[in-house]
Amino acid sequence: MPLIKPFAGLCPAPGRAAAVAAPPYDVMNAQEARTMVAGRPLSFLHISRPEVDLPPDTDPYAPAVYAKARENLERLCAEGVLVRDPTARYYCYRLTMGRQVQTGLVAAASVAAYDAGRIKKHEFTRPVKEDDRVRQIDVLNAQTGPAFLVYRATPGIDQVLTRVSVAAPEVDFTAPDGVRHELWAIADQPTIDGLTATFAALDALYIADGHHRSAAASRVAAARRAANPDHTGDEPYNWFLSVLFPHDQMQILPYNRLVRDLQGKTPETFLGQLADAFTITPAPGPIAPQGPGQFGMYLAGRWFRLDLNPARIPAADPVRRLDVSLLQDQVIGPLLGIADPRRDERIDFVGGIRGLGALQERVDSGELAVAFSLYPTPMDELMAVADLGEVMPPKSTWFEPKLADGLVSHCLD
Repeated sequence: MPLIKPFAGLCPAPGRAAAVAAPPYDVMNAQEARTMVAGRPLSFLHISRPEVDLPPDTDPYAPAVYAKARENLERLCAEGVLVRDPTARYYCYRLTMGRQVQTGLVAAASVAAYDAGRIKKHEFTRPVKEDDRVRQIDVLNAQTGPAFLVYRATPGIDQVLTRVSVAAPEVDFTAPDGVRHELWAIADQPTIDGLTATFAALDALYIADGHHRSAAASRVAAARRAANPDHTGDEPYNWFLSVLFPHDQMQILPYNRLVRDLQGKTPETFLGQLADAFTITPAPGPIAPQGPGQFGMYLAGRWFRLDLNPARIPAADPVRRLDVSLLQDQVIGPLLGIADPRRDERIDFVGGIRGLGALQERVDSGELAVAFSLYPTPMDELMAVADLGEVMPPKSTWFEPKLADGLVSHCLD
């Protein structure tokens, strides 16, 4: 079974990439998106977050939102801002954020491999978010947000991407957040065939980020397959837009937690309950945990370092020994009453890129009662969990730098 295949991407016309490219749709709230598109009529946020072009009180899941996305996509195509490449190809994609450099491959990944578990997931999805991506793909008839996949570093693949990226890139710009994006098209058939075969020989790919996009692509494919009496398996809907990176180039930041209330407890009572499982040390400022089993907590205007009693860390369970699981099992579930963090509206998640100050600000504002900072989940642990067919708690990893939306889209016609 092939894991990936080339495709004719829908890309910005030469010189337009910097004006089109946008952060992923799910790393900002609606107000932030509206601010980001101000004065940027070509921003891909008009497609990925089309509510920015509708009244502020618009339900982001209303049919009018998806219709506006389609209208905006058609406008950018009609104006020649987005152009379909003439032949199927791969794309070499490099991201540079300070000292962090990662080079990967833009490709169409196999829905069949995803359904068979060869493209492995490590998180459950949130139903409302998955439904949203299904509607967006269906209305646009395109996948515009790539899934972020990881493969175990393979010298043959890395050598090809290194060779390709020696040439001048076709796209090269630095986004407002300081991340540099470079893109090279790979159109020669021998290189394409070699990459396809090398990836096909891999045991598996791993979803790093994009569980909702991947699950939505599978659902769309299943529906279209069922409605197509002439289905062959070669149709574009059998593949989903992806960017694949070697595991040893990844940078994972923590995914921190905030909770809206203490379930009726006073801060003093809550601290007393925590003392059963943790050594609690008051701190003069924000705590960035230095290793597994250590947490930072901001409560009632003060920072604390929490060190979990090692006896409470399961020795043999790769999921339950994750820091995100330990916090859920020792604190958020039993002490704060949040049994299902996928659905409970009392918990919120903040990517580590926003810094610890963002946690403190939201608690100080009165919006939330307590914040927890975590140690990042290592890449090896993510793959170990996925290899066992297990899943992590939601929002276990935050990868940086983020892929740009709009550089390459996968059309389903």
